[in-house]
Parts: sequence; C-alpha cells; structure tokens
Amino acid sequence: MNATVMERDNMDRKIISVSKKRQITIPLKFYKHLGLDNQVECTLEDDSIVIRPLNRDSGEFSVEILKDLIAQGYSGNELIKKFEAQSKNIKKAITHMLEDADAIAAGEKKSESFEDIFGPEN
Repeated sequence: MNATVMERDNMDRKIISVSKKRQITIPLKFYKHLGLDNQVECTLEDDSIVIRPLNRDSGEFSVEILKDLIAQGYSGNELIKKFEAQSKNIKKAITHMLEDADAIAAGEKKSESFEDIFGPEN
C-alpha cells in the first residue's frame, strides 16, 4: 500500500466511543468537512451505520412550489415566507412517507391498496 492511500485511510477513519446512552461525538474535522448542522441522517446499510448530512434541499419541488404560489398571487417578501413554509411542509411530508414505507416494509403497518387510495375502477 503506498503512502498516499495510508494517509487517506488515517484521515478518513477515526475510532470513537459510544456512551452508555448510545451517544457518539462526531469528530470536529468530519463535522466541518461535511458542513453538518444540528441533524444528520442515520441509516443501517448491511453491517454498518452510515451517518450523512441531512439533505435540506427541497429543490426537486422548488419550481412547482413557486409556480403554485405565484399562481395564487404571492410576490415579494410574502412569496418568500410562503415558499419557506411550503418547503418545510414538503420535508415533513417526505419524512412521514419514508417512515410509513419503512413500517410497511417491516410488516409493522398495513399498506393501502390501489382502491383504498383512488377508489374502485369504473
């Protein structure tokens, strides 16, 4: 293994303690490098816990939200306030949908059928 790979492995790896309350402290270098805030996304992938920056970008829906708000007559500061509120609602809805999907996949919650959602076909 060459020196560059070894240096990179040492820079990207840190052994940290887990408290009795199952808490960890993210090394400051990692925290700053990833631009972390007060929340992160934690997932279980195979036999690893993966901690990622929480994706705060609702850009996928931004254009649709703005079109809708402009069509409703909002502009200026009022448009900005409404956009921020709608963006937060989208994030909450997506989080709720993901939690529901996880519960359904784990068999903890019953899924809805096509008819439950859209009614009987005509």
